[in-house]
Amino acid sequence: MSSIFTKIINGEIPCYKIYEDDKTFAFLDIHPETPGHTLVIPKNEVDKIYDLPDEDYEALLKTAKKLAKHMENTFGARTLWKVIGTDVPHAHIHLIPYDETWHHGREIPTTPEEFEQIRAKLELKS
Repeated sequence: MSSIFTKIINGEIPCYKIYEDDKTFAFLDIHPETPGHTLVIPKNEVDKIYDLPDEDYEALLKTAKKLAKHMENTFGARTLWKVIGTDVPHAHIHLIPYDETWHHGREIPTTPEEFEQIRAKLELKS
C-alpha cells in the first residue's frame, strides 16, 4: 500500500508543492512548526532514510541543501534539518526556518491563504 507521501507525489492528495525533480519532491508541512516548514521526500518509497539506494540518498540531501539555502535567503533565518522517521513510513527530511521562538512540537495555525503565500515565496523550479 502506498504511503500518504506517495499519494501526494502522484497527485492523489493535494499539497503546497515547492519543488520537484526526477528523484525528489518537496512540499509544505500541513502542521508547520514555523512558517515555511517543508518536507523533502524521495520519490522512491522506502521507510528509512538509510535504506535509500545511494543515488536516491544523495539526491534527497542535494535537494534539502538547495531548499535550505533558498529558505534562509527568503526568510532571513537559519534552517533546521530534522530526520525523525516515525510519523510516516516514507523517508523524509523536515526543513524548518527557525529563530529563538522555535521549539519542537509546536504547531503554527496556518490558513490556506497563508500556505499559498508561503508556497509562492519558496517555490523553486528544477
